[in-house]
Amino acid sequence: MQSLSPPSPIKSLVRRRPPVIRGSPGKLLLQCIYRSDSVSFPNGVGSNRADWQSSCAILASKVVAQQQPANKSSSGGDVDGGADHVAAVNGHKTSVDLNLVPIEKTASNSNGNSSIKPHQPQKPLTITDLCPAPMHGSHLRVAYQGVPGAYSEAAAGKAYPNCEAIPCDQFEVAFQAVELWIADRAVLPVENSLGGSIHRNYDLLLRHRLHIVGEVQLPVHHCLLALPGVRKEYINRVISHPQALAQCELTLTKLGLQAAREAVDDTAGAAEYIAANNLRDTAAIASARAAELYGMQVLADGIQDDSSNVTRFVMLAREPIIPRTDRPFKTSIVFAHDKGTSVLFKVLSAFAFRNISLTKIESRPHRNRPIRLVDDGNVGTAKHFEYMFYIDFEASMAEIRAQNALAEVQEFTSFLRVLGSYPMDMTPWCPSRGDNDDEKIPF
Repeated sequence: MQSLSPPSPIKSLVRRRPPVIRGSPGKLLLQCIYRSDSVSFPNGVGSNRADWQSSCAILASKVVAQQQPANKSSSGGDVDGGADHVAAVNGHKTSVDLNLVPIEKTASNSNGNSSIKPHQPQKPLTITDLCPAPMHGSHLRVAYQGVPGAYSEAAAGKAYPNCEAIPCDQFEVAFQAVELWIADRAVLPVENSLGGSIHRNYDLLLRHRLHIVGEVQLPVHHCLLALPGVRKEYINRVISHPQALAQCELTLTKLGLQAAREAVDDTAGAAEYIAANNLRDTAAIASARAAELYGMQVLADGIQDDSSNVTRFVMLAREPIIPRTDRPFKTSIVFAHDKGTSVLFKVLSAFAFRNISLTKIESRPHRNRPIRLVDDGNVGTAKHFEYMFYIDFEASMAEIRAQNALAEVQEFTSFLRVLGSYPMDMTPWCPSRGDNDDEKIPF
């Protein structure tokens, strides 16, 4: 995570061919996963568990084979496998075309039949080889959105120390990286104490089948960065993530910067862009680690308008964790109802009756049915917006009261899904550096 020459972000998971590019010795940079024209995977995974496991095993065998390609048979004849083959893994057939590395054959034996060599140069990975991943953070591959130096990378390091952080250029790519076994976990932001919810990730939580297995809260400490030797009066443009620009607006004005504000995808990406293009009239709002990685100088430190600037991240995995009662747990759910928002009061009362505290409630448009029409012959047609409701509450699914509350909620709703029941982040409160520069915040 602290390497000064980190890998490039995963740019796409659905390109035509799956090249494997070698970086430094012992490292492999994956730029894509499989071909999108061979099979359609709903939500990025197989239509059933057998297809999904088969596809993962086939993909793993291809990646391993491309790391150490086998020598082709000296006979020069055709080999099995081709574009029209149907692969079978663990007894399940799949028509995924992944251009598997062919198995070499020896010369014909006395009976005229060719035989397979007894010793293969590389044993393909299986599902058993791919799981389970260690839980303590060591050797875990953790996907995050952004480039090295982003706050999401810091959150991944806080959630899973000593992990291998995998940068992704989009939130959805991070989801797919976990679903396709490129990463073991994903750490993604869901809300900020100043900017509010990250709606995109709430929508992706519903679209994908990953489970929330934990949360981490990271104090955000913004810095104004520029190329070495550049002074503040020479700056006529400031670029960063839209929320970072909003969180530093008052401080930028106090600094006397009459510069134009320009939004980019992420904070560290802004610093990387300035350094790569040698922009001496442009500054970035990013972390101190981004300044170190990209050779920038810090013009102003701690420029966030509020020192209590915290972003909450959730940790996502392919499988849920077993809920417990020996420590504080939080549970996240999403639900909807055919008759609109009138059911919301009944849902809330199910938690209030059992003394379960809600920590968050968020509504998002119901994409499959955004508007509900109610015809009234006397007045006309009323149009009501339909919503999905996301709720976080302080209880473990191992508790009887939580189980009874959800059983009651299910009676009032047409759709209910538990996104995860996971330990709460109980680390001591440590706000961003403000006036006290001696207080150290990890990046």
